[in-house]
Amino acid sequence: MSRDYEPVPSQWYENLEEEDSFRVLSIDEDSELIEIEYLDGEIEEIDLEAWHEMDLEKIEEPEGWSESDDEDTDEDEDDWDEDEEWRA
Repeated sequence: MSRDYEPVPSQWYENLEEEDSFRVLSIDEDSELIEIEYLDGEIEEIDLEAWHEMDLEKIEEPEGWSESDDEDTDEDEDDWDEDEEWRA
């Protein structure tokens, strides 16, 4: 059964045909482009027509998913402080 969901930023979806999970990052209504991010971190832009051709299911945020860029930065800063203390 095909569902015709409108793209919603931060919402996770599964493409049932490709068995890929992704989330919507942004929507450019002027150019009708949707920026999505797959679980592996790959980012892709698709047009609205391609979006409506996909067989999608809304899903919960995948277990263990985190926005690693922000967390890595915080951890790196913490590690740096520890290194500085270690050298002192």
